[in-house]
Amino acid sequence: MESFIEFFENIPSAFRAGILVGGIFLFWVIEGVFPLFEFGYKKIRHAGINAVLTGFFVVIGLAFAGTLLAASNYVTANNFGLLNWIVMPVWLQMIVGVMLLDFFGAFLVHWVEHKVRFMWKFHLVHHSDTTVDVTTGLRHHPGEAVFRMVFTIMGVIIVGAPIWIVFLYQTCSAAFTHFNHANIQMPKKLDRALSLLFVTPYMHKVHHHYTQPLTDTNYGNIFSLWDRAFGTFAEVDDTKELIYGIDTHMDPKENDDVVNLLKIPFQKYRPPVGSKFGGEDKDKMN
Repeated sequence: MESFIEFFENIPSAFRAGILVGGIFLFWVIEGVFPLFEFGYKKIRHAGINAVLTGFFVVIGLAFAGTLLAASNYVTANNFGLLNWIVMPVWLQMIVGVMLLDFFGAFLVHWVEHKVRFMWKFHLVHHSDTTVDVTTGLRHHPGEAVFRMVFTIMGVIIVGAPIWIVFLYQTCSAAFTHFNHANIQMPKKLDRALSLLFVTPYMHKVHHHYTQPLTDTNYGNIFSLWDRAFGTFAEVDDTKELIYGIDTHMDPKENDDVVNLLKIPFQKYRPPVGSKFGGEDKDKMN
C-alpha cells in the first residue's frame, strides 16, 4: 500500500497524460469495432472540435493545480476534513475519499449545473453534441471547467483528502469519462450489472437524450450510487431509441463550430416549451 500511495503522491505527468490520451485512443478503437450507433459522421472533424474544447479544459485544470495542491496540503497539515476526523484503515480511506470526491467533483456540480440557469448555459455546450462518442467526454466550455474545479477543491477541503487520493480520483474520473461516453455496444445484462455500482455507457447515454425528463437524470461519473440514493437514476428499455443533443440547439451549424460553441453561454437563451427554464422565465434568459 505504501508504494501505491507513493506512486500517486508523485504521479508522473506522463502517466496522467497517458490516461487522458491513451484512454481516448483505446475507446476510439473499440467504438470503431463495436459501435452502439452508426452515426455516419465526419469522425475526425468531430474529434477535432471536441479536442479544442478539451484543450481549454486541460488549461483550466492546470491553472487551478496550485490551488488544488494547496487545499490538499492544508487539510493534511491541519488534520481537517472527514478523512482526518474519522479513524479508518488506509484502504477504506482510499475508497471513501474517491467516492466523496466523485460526489462533489462530478455528481453535485453536475446536478447544480442543471438547476442554476447561469451554469446551465455553459453546461449545455456539452449536451449540444448530437453524436456522442469518447471525445464528447471532455467537450466542456472553459467556464464549466472553472465550475468543476471549484467544486472539486471544495470537495478536497470537506473530505480532507491527501494529494494521493486527489490524484487517484482524477485518474479514475478521466478513465470513467472516456468509458461512459464511448459509443460502444455492450451486452445489456453486463451493463446493467455494472451499473449497480458504477456509471456505465448505457446509463450515461440516457443523460444525453435531447429532452427532459431524461436529460435531468444520471448525473454521476464514477459511482452510480449517488443517482440511486438521490432519486435521479433512470434507464430505458432500448438505448438505441435515444436521440442525442439538446432540444434548444439541434442545428449542426451551431454544434460543429468551435467559435459558436464558445459563444453559446452569452447568446440569448432559447428554453424549450415546458422546460425548467421556460414559461415566465423565458424573458429573463438574456
